[in-house]
Amino acid sequence: MMYFDWTYLVFVLPAFLFSLWASSSVNATFRRYQNQHSSRGITGSDAARRILHANGLDHVRIERVSGHLSDHYDPRDQVIRLSDSVYNSTSTAAIGVAAHEAGHAVQHATSYAPLKLRNAIIPITNFGSRLAFPLFLVGFLLSSFDSMFLSIAYLGLIGFFLCVVFQVLTLPTEFNASNRAMVALESQGILNEAELSGSRKVLRAAAMTYVAALAVSLAQVLRLLFILNRSRE
Repeated sequence: MMYFDWTYLVFVLPAFLFSLWASSSVNATFRRYQNQHSSRGITGSDAARRILHANGLDHVRIERVSGHLSDHYDPRDQVIRLSDSVYNSTSTAAIGVAAHEAGHAVQHATSYAPLKLRNAIIPITNFGSRLAFPLFLVGFLLSSFDSMFLSIAYLGLIGFFLCVVFQVLTLPTEFNASNRAMVALESQGILNEAELSGSRKVLRAAAMTYVAALAVSLAQVLRLLFILNRSRE
């Protein structure tokens, strides 16, 4: 007889479905505003360079990378990497994404507190995430022999919780980068009012993917905590 894990259905499935919707939404929104182009013919890389220049960050490089929406800012090498669909595109979707990554570069240059804190805990988070599942599984299985092994499982749960903390700190970082992007696009006249709406919708849809990732991680932690507490009883 197959075992049905109802805790996954109750705790994780709703968050997982939300995550699927967020991922689908950002792709659909990006495709929609790929067809709305800058009246000034500015590309994604142009927009990023203008924002960097306005903030005295001419030393930050902009490179082209393969992949779809693989755009990111690398603080170690101080380089913005823009995907094929963003780098040379004049769409408001591409410009919004590029400006967002420039926003991260400005955060790094100005020592934006949530970004510094998030980067500071990355080594701890990476270490915890690698050990989380093995510790939880070993502790949970051995607890059937002696309840003292539950403490090992709780250590694994702490590892999962560190990932939640990392994602909580990611939210203000991402929202702030988007806010910086929109202010820059408007104040520097890179996009007009109608075009700004397209970029804003793309960035809002992208932000929801981070909210969804947090929801999934938090739901998983709550599920595992429920399982452990039930095994204690």
